[in-house]
Formats: sequence, C-alpha cells, structure tokens
Amino acid sequence: MLLWHRVVQVLPLLLLQLLLDLTELPSAAAWLKFNSYTALSKKRTDLRKKCPNVRAIRNFDLELMMGNWHVVQYYASTEELPEYACMRSNFAFSSEDQHITMNFSYIYAEDPLREKLQGNITWLIPDFGTPGHWMHTEDIYEGIYNTYVLDTDYKNWGLIMHCAEKKKHPRYLSALLLSRQPTLGDNVITFLREKLPRYDIDLSFMFAINQTSCEHLMESSKDDPLAYIVNGQQSVANNIKLINKP
Repeated sequence: MLLWHRVVQVLPLLLLQLLLDLTELPSAAAWLKFNSYTALSKKRTDLRKKCPNVRAIRNFDLELMMGNWHVVQYYASTEELPEYACMRSNFAFSSEDQHITMNFSYIYAEDPLREKLQGNITWLIPDFGTPGHWMHTEDIYEGIYNTYVLDTDYKNWGLIMHCAEKKKHPRYLSALLLSRQPTLGDNVITFLREKLPRYDIDLSFMFAINQTSCEHLMESSKDDPLAYIVNGQQSVANNIKLINKP
C-alpha cells in the first residue's frame, strides 16, 4: 500500500513535466500558437455548407494584377496546421482564349529535402464588367467554384479568395494574402486579415508562410523522377539525400 500511495503521488508530477516538455518542442509551440481553437478542443466554426456572398473589388485592373506574388499568409477550410513554406504564385492573362492562369509553387515546411512542388489553376472571366470575379475552368470540383479579388494596390499587396460548393459536403474556402516582396508590413497584414471574418473565415487558421531561403530549392528532374537538381547539381535521391542549407 505504501508503494502504491507513492506512485499515485508521483504520477501527476510526471504528467505535468511531460506536458511542459512537449510545449517546449517547436512543433508543439507552433500548434499552440496557430491553433487556439484546436488547442482548446473546440470545433471549427467556419465549415459552412454554402459559399458566402462576395462582391469583387470595384474598378479592377486585370493587367496590373498579373505577375509574380509571394503568398505570405494562407487560409483553407481543410487545413488545421501550418504546413507550407516558400509559396509563390504567378498570374498571367492570355488574350487568345481570355483565360487567367496561376502557376504556383511551394514546399512542405517540415520537408528536410525542401522539394519544390508545383501546380496551376486556370480561370475564365464570366463578365468583363466585373473582372475581379473569376470562375475555374478545371472540372475537378462539381458545382460552384469561384475566385474573387477582394482587394489590392497592385504594386505591393493583394487578397484573393476561392470558394467551392459540393453537394452533401461543407464548402471549400481558401484565401491567399499576397505580397510582391517576401515580407509585408504588420499593419498591412492586419488591414487585409480584417476583411476576412465577414466571409466566415476563422483567422485562427490563417497561417503565415515562411518565405526565407526559398531561392534554391530541390526540383525533380524532367528526365528522371527519382533524380533531383539542387543549385544546378544533379543527384539520385535514393542514394544521396541532399539538404539545401541556407
């Protein structure tokens, strides 16, 4: 009985120490910092069935919006942890087919190889009287899939939002806070973030995207999907794991 009594006394102290140790880990600290609702075991409040009513920016100049952007903050209704880094977008408009294309790239923040992943999205403009409203041309999501430019000054910052609806599922909603430079002032970030809650976006899940050390990333070789190129040098990933250090 004396031994059991001693175990009962010590066990709470061990559990407390374990929790303190966990909070000192970088991943746990990030989780607590960026996910206040998840940390408190609260359910998300932003998983609605329908897309919000959105009015795109007025007097929008499509040409000035084109070009390269850094994604400095990112929200998606399917994401509950900060996962990405070095996310960038390039917008281009084709006068031939009247389509807008966004080529984007990113890495997973915890990837030690810093492998660059890429993709693209194509939109059409349903009404050139409101050129800040775009519709996806890809048939990847049944139902409604719209993109809106919410605000931009063209030279420094921009804010766009996507929303898709699918039968019997919560709508998918995402937002990109864009910057022409790798960083953006805190006052501008606050100004743009404050525009999002009106669209049922929970800012607890709007995550910062690290844009440091993003110039030399590992890319898959076109000739060999197992070969990678880092800083102009090719190697086989299965034999040699190259980590691009800043």
